[in-house]
Amino acid sequence: MSASALLVHAIRAELRQRGITYRELAAMLGVSEPTIKRDLSRGGFTLQRLDSICDVLGLSLEDLIKAERSAATAITELSHKQESSLIADPKLLLTTYLILNNWRFGEIMSTFRIDENELVSLLLKLDALKIIDYRPPTRIRKLTARNFSWRKDGPVHRFFMARVLPEFFGERFDGAGDAFHFVGATLSEGSRARMQAAMAHLIEEFEQLARADARLPLTVRDGCSAIVAFRRWEFSEFTHLRRRRGAAG
Repeated sequence: MSASALLVHAIRAELRQRGITYRELAAMLGVSEPTIKRDLSRGGFTLQRLDSICDVLGLSLEDLIKAERSAATAITELSHKQESSLIADPKLLLTTYLILNNWRFGEIMSTFRIDENELVSLLLKLDALKIIDYRPPTRIRKLTARNFSWRKDGPVHRFFMARVLPEFFGERFDGAGDAFHFVGATLSEGSRARMQAAMAHLIEEFEQLARADARLPLTVRDGCSAIVAFRRWEFSEFTHLRRRRGAAG
């Protein structure tokens, strides 16, 4: 593979890993989407364009090549030990959450009560846990895959259920832009499949918006959360009132 083809392949792999579209990359660089498509199909971009791409991705040329080589081993799920280490230290868990959502070194320091030395210490811990690749002083690369998820019934999931969920639902959903809907019905297997597909599409749109907005200044972004859940379920007090199947009317 030629050097230019290797670079194009590495850039494409990094974009896929981060879930960044050509349109989003074009906006970050201040060029048109057709320009990016042409550059990444022919590989004829200038060294200046290559520098710009590395800059917006927060990578050096060495990092870019290394990222392409390690893309196949990107983390889709942490170990029980890794998750336990995160929930044992609230600041470490916060830092992980922010990095997974593409926050930069300076943004973390300017928003939270974490000074530079403490943040470096936290990042070194995450590097030792092999959750990120940290190059002091400020270069951070997450090692998680685009389809990363927390362990089912793992330490972070249990922390979420015990601490986060009650607080989330304990407040009124009456602010500007807030929404809360709880619906229930009896659905067929086909309808349940359609609901699951619609939820997957909604989650993908949420992630695309988050990636696009990550390049905007913090002053125009607010923390937002959404819980999307769907399963075969009936309130237990209703179930107790059901007639047994086959029982006489």
